[in-house]
Amino acid sequence: KVAGIVEPVINTLGFRLVRVRLSGLNGQTLQIMAERPDGTMTVEDCELLSRTVAPVLDVEDPISGKYHLEISSPGIDRPMVRKSDFSDWAGHIAKVETSIVHEGRKKFRGRIVVGDADSIVIESDQISYGNEPVVRIPFDLISDARLVLTDELIRDALRKDKALREGRIPGDDLGDGRGDESTEDNQEAASTESEEK
Repeated sequence: KVAGIVEPVINTLGFRLVRVRLSGLNGQTLQIMAERPDGTMTVEDCELLSRTVAPVLDVEDPISGKYHLEISSPGIDRPMVRKSDFSDWAGHIAKVETSIVHEGRKKFRGRIVVGDADSIVIESDQISYGNEPVVRIPFDLISDARLVLTDELIRDALRKDKALREGRIPGDDLGDGRGDESTEDNQEAASTESEEK
């Protein structure tokens, strides 16, 4: 429900919603992750979103009780929530959890080989106990997925960030064009808090 309320506001400001998560029991935190289309996000962007989204949430009142509003960027080891995230980050290592047992387990880790309309293919980097080295995971079974912080991911992110700062389009001359993250500006440290009344 919260995503349906805040996404139009976020989109109007030129950002895209990455994830909404409510955590905590007594001291609840509503985390809204967003980014610009080019993957960047500054502290000032977080402040702007917080000042704009907080009043809308106060009026709509989708959460009972008090909570802290946290606006943040996805960071370099970002959660993967859209189908396009998997194709955008193909070649990088991800951790994927499924909602039910699939291929004898619920947790997978490996290189994203391909993402298509219905599933992703992971090439395991930790083969053990007879697990298949390549696993196809249907999207509707994925409960959580995120990139794993590796030297390769950091290098790609730095190249992308440099290209953005120099005004080039990421992927034009950066090898395979994976990813769209800024490193310095996309740390989850960029967050602000607000309390519901």
